Amino acid sequence: MFADFLFRRLSLLLFMLFALTAFTFALNYLFPGDLLTNFSGELNANYSQTQILEQKYHIDDNLLIQYQAFLVRLFQGDWGLSLSSGQAVFGHVKQLFPATIELCVYALIVALCLGIPAGVICSAYHNKWPDKVISSLTLLGFSIPVFWLALLLIMIFCLSFGWFPMSGRIGLLYEIPPVTNFILLDIWLHDFPYGGQAFADALHHLTLPTVVLAMYPTTVLVRFTRDSMLTVLEQNYIKTARAKGLNRRQLILDHALRNALLPVIKQIGLQFSTLITLAMVTEVIFSWPGIGRWMIESIYQRDYPAIQGGLLAVSFFVIFANMLADVIHTLLDPLARNQAHGKV
Repeated sequence: MFADFLFRRLSLLLFMLFALTAFTFALNYLFPGDLLTNFSGELNANYSQTQILEQKYHIDDNLLIQYQAFLVRLFQGDWGLSLSSGQAVFGHVKQLFPATIELCVYALIVALCLGIPAGVICSAYHNKWPDKVISSLTLLGFSIPVFWLALLLIMIFCLSFGWFPMSGRIGLLYEIPPVTNFILLDIWLHDFPYGGQAFADALHHLTLPTVVLAMYPTTVLVRFTRDSMLTVLEQNYIKTARAKGLNRRQLILDHALRNALLPVIKQIGLQFSTLITLAMVTEVIFSWPGIGRWMIESIYQRDYPAIQGGLLAVSFFVIFANMLADVIHTLLDPLARNQAHGKV
């Protein structure tokens, strides 16, 4: 029966990918400028080059044939050339996207490590001073705009105290050959004599962007975990366990926490799309060399092939993350499996 659920989710994934690629393909006609340039990214092509490109991109054929050729090029990694750099868009995506994923994953880890325990504490001390203090701080953090928080932290910890660097992923003294384009992993893979210093410097650069990006999902997870825990603590089996003499710690850790975390797992997948969006602003402020900063620069430069490639990569990652969170939630929650199979 889970296979039926998985088949439906895969069908939905394929439909969403079809809609995404169709929209990306339609952007070539919606963007201003020459259609062939929007497809290929080639500027100032001569007559013979134009003839070759028209055959390659099937400009004279109908839209269905053009779309089929577009899909073939996507799978082959031919996403056109960037109008600003003249290099392959797919190469930019492979180089820059790991930096964004790295920043988002670390921010999500920080949000999980802070948000879930804080939410559990709020539920354990409901309407008492820990709950009130954490809820007030959560409301404050939820209300602070990301760009304002980033500038405030830069002004205090970078300009005033000089504790953290303002930009980049690692200091200029360290030259790390890119293998995976995940900076910490690349440092670990290469056995440098100065590997420990480079690792510490990379973490030093990573601290402030991670704190800024983790602020919003942390506040969401605190409130979501608190509400979920309060709902579970009102269930009859919890009241029965309390009547048997179990203390608060046993009730929360042994009985309530596992069931309360099941809805949180689904929320984690939803936070990925938010993190990707907030990462664009964070990368611009901290000059983080990720795909969000590259996309915003491409918008300013009207680099249409780069905009399409960045949109396609980010959207695919968000769709995949949400689908993965949904599947994991269904695997862990028997009630969700029964609802997915149409049982009562």
